[in-house]
Amino acid sequence: MPGSIAVVERSSALPVSADSAYAWHERPGAFERLLPPWERVSVVERTGGLRDGASLILRVRSGPVSLRWVSRHRDTLPGRRFVDEQVDGPFARWVHFHRFDPDGPAGSRMTDRIEYTPPLGSVGTVADPIIRHRLERLLAYRHAVLRDDLEAHGRFGSTGRLRVAVSGSSGLLGRALVPFLTTGGHEVTRLVRRHAAPDEIYWHLHTGRIDVGKLEGLDAVVHLAGENIGARWTEKRKRRIRESRSIGTRFLCEALARLRRPPKVLVTASAVGIYGNRGDEILTEASPTLDAPPDFLVEVGREWEAATEPARAAGIRVVMTRFGPMLSPAGGLLARMLLPFRAGLGGPLGSGRQWMSWISIDDAAGAVYHAMMTEALSGPVNATAPGPVTNEEFTATLARVLGRPALLRVPVPALRLALGEMGQVAVLGSARVVPERLIQAGYRFRHPALEGALRFVLGRETR
Repeated sequence: MPGSIAVVERSSALPVSADSAYAWHERPGAFERLLPPWERVSVVERTGGLRDGASLILRVRSGPVSLRWVSRHRDTLPGRRFVDEQVDGPFARWVHFHRFDPDGPAGSRMTDRIEYTPPLGSVGTVADPIIRHRLERLLAYRHAVLRDDLEAHGRFGSTGRLRVAVSGSSGLLGRALVPFLTTGGHEVTRLVRRHAAPDEIYWHLHTGRIDVGKLEGLDAVVHLAGENIGARWTEKRKRRIRESRSIGTRFLCEALARLRRPPKVLVTASAVGIYGNRGDEILTEASPTLDAPPDFLVEVGREWEAATEPARAAGIRVVMTRFGPMLSPAGGLLARMLLPFRAGLGGPLGSGRQWMSWISIDDAAGAVYHAMMTEALSGPVNATAPGPVTNEEFTATLARVLGRPALLRVPVPALRLALGEMGQVAVLGSARVVPERLIQAGYRFRHPALEGALRFVLGRETR
């Protein structure tokens, strides 16, 4: 009946104490870490943490509509519970209870309970099945991320809190990595090219300026900055891509090498493009790259990795994570594919036989963290899932997850016409890459298989 209160609840076992699980939620980045990538929500303002009276102001977008949502915390019992209640927003009523109960000597059970009344009276009640399904997806995602994050940090629990600088923190991977690190208890300082806040580090390649003093005494640096390659390559764009990677990386590494107290480790992004177009050949970190068929991405990859030499020469452990396409609806390859596939207009690209060495966004962040924390790792490390697939397999799997056909094959001439050199190299090139060193170093993939990864990041897991 209109005005009635609906309830959605989920409870999960966690591998840490109730106090530790509660503390995770108190740390910076907790809300961002638990926000599903398919939701279009941004934080406008927050004050007061979890204590009574603390508030969180959000901007929520649904299609062309943008809504303001204000929630306030109440009934907080540190280590055991907190409640956030909507005081301004779309629902007639919204109260979210978070409870943490001890469960055994070293575990706990977390329970999320959402009590809500849909908006718009009887009209909103008709839409309640859709709202309920959306909330169930939300809680399932949140519980899985929290459990997996706690397990990942627990493997390196004896290391203690690290001070980490991250460049490219506003990019797709940076937006996942930074809250993953901060909720794990680490202190993150962002390297930025705009006006730097007191807790940030200014650096700018073209002005030759970097705040070296703030780099002193860091434990680790993660370098993710680089021009986006996912657009048609003009000569100007190719120059920006090359400079942002090779010159930008060398500039940062030379600054690190001059420090009196340099970081112990530098984890820098690289890409599977360094292997070139290799057909069905299985590629590991031991596969040669110097004799790869030459193309733009091969050249950029070689220069990019060679630019880390000043840091290596200074005794810093350097790990070059060779990423494949990262799967997230919040950006990158998958985000560009969703609109045509949801419209039933998707299909293989070219022959569809080219290999795609993908990785889920959470495993991309996990691989960086594992590389940072594992002293035995240095040099190139393939940051790809253990199950690469052909483009035909990828498109068929995405279509199945979305419940759409994938019948419209895009011919090679059309790709070349639309995307030029980028289409020929980045879309039609084939690299069958496997993460041999990451697996040998004990990394546990959250999403080793493509269908499970897509269902998770799109909120379409089977019940």
